[in-house]
Amino acid sequence: MKESILDKKRILAVDDEPDVLSALKEEITEACPNCKFDEAPSYESAVEKLKSQSYDLVILDIMGVRGFDLLSLAVSRNFKVAMLTAHALTPEALKRSIEMGARAYLPKEKLGEIVPFLEDMMTYEYLPGWKRLLEKLEGFFSARWGERWQRADEKFWKEFEEKSKHKIVW
Repeated sequence: MKESILDKKRILAVDDEPDVLSALKEEITEACPNCKFDEAPSYESAVEKLKSQSYDLVILDIMGVRGFDLLSLAVSRNFKVAMLTAHALTPEALKRSIEMGARAYLPKEKLGEIVPFLEDMMTYEYLPGWKRLLEKLEGFFSARWGERWQRADEKFWKEFEEKSKHKIVW
């Protein structure tokens, strides 16, 4: 088995669903047994960990643990953040994740494929990473939201595409 870029990284997963935390831990530690995997089942425990420790990667649920509030805190500490959601799986939440500095936005339905998404997030710079993620999930998002899901906020997505071409920081 080839070594994962996640190996030896310190990772925090925040979700109010114990089965999701368990699945994340299993998927990630199987791919990188030498990573340090911390869990937080609530907003309060996540705030405590985010303020007192350092992480290479943070995975945040959006709904049950006030994920966007935690995203703001994590980004202010320069942690790389992946948003993980089932209930907030909307184009608006995706856009907000990008605007707030998350590095990825993943549907919980893709939990079994989490490791390659996280490896990409750790490998690529911000905009190239987002472009890669959106290309990988294009079919999923189009099937979920309709072929023209970006039309509702066309200006944002055109700007995003332009910045991506020129590698402008968001």
